[in-house]
Amino acid sequence: MAFTSRLLSRSKQLSSRHILLQQQHHVVPVRFFAKEAAPQALKGDEMLKGIFLEVKNKFERALGVLRQEKITIDPEDPAAVAQYAKVMKTVREKAELYSESQRIQFTIQSRTQNIPDARTYLETLKEIRVKRGLTDDLGAETMMMDALEKVEKELKKPLMRDDKKGMALLTAEFDKINKKLGIRKEDLPKYEEQLELKMAKAQLEELKKDAFEAMETQKKREEFKDEEMPDVKSLDIRNFI
Repeated sequence: MAFTSRLLSRSKQLSSRHILLQQQHHVVPVRFFAKEAAPQALKGDEMLKGIFLEVKNKFERALGVLRQEKITIDPEDPAAVAQYAKVMKTVREKAELYSESQRIQFTIQSRTQNIPDARTYLETLKEIRVKRGLTDDLGAETMMMDALEKVEKELKKPLMRDDKKGMALLTAEFDKINKKLGIRKEDLPKYEEQLELKMAKAQLEELKKDAFEAMETQKKREEFKDEEMPDVKSLDIRNFI
């Protein structure tokens, strides 16, 4: 117990690093926290105060969920992964954050909105996938590029995204690919759930690694040399928030 309790400061870092408000990165001037009476606020100051309060409220709502829900750091247990994914979904809803699929969709929209041609668009999708650590196990990207080659050969020119006729031909080819791979639009929620489970497992694996490294570091200290290292799965993050 003594050894586990000494992990308090490290565990706070783990929980905040992986599961608390990953998308908030507003900076609030230190003077907002000063006790002295501040001069009359400017409009920009009022805006920053509003941002601070919004982030603070989201942070507190997320903490409220994490204080109630049990998280077991066991990425090899499907039940633990599913529970972690469920908790994180609740955190996102309470804190009004994007899910992984929503973040990917936003990234795609922002990165590709000014791309004029279909080839660069598909190449950018691949870059986003690789950067997100996602795999193309079905080989869909190769099939999509082959479809583009076919359409451009038929058009005898590069396919531009504002070419309605050409894009209709490409969309028809993509529909054939989806049918071949067994991908249906009505199954998208299932694919999103699978993605969230995959991300949840990856996050639990990183939590487990960091927790183990923290315990190994503590173990090297003289006062802990005779204490047995607890199983990472026995740690309860709620005790350290």
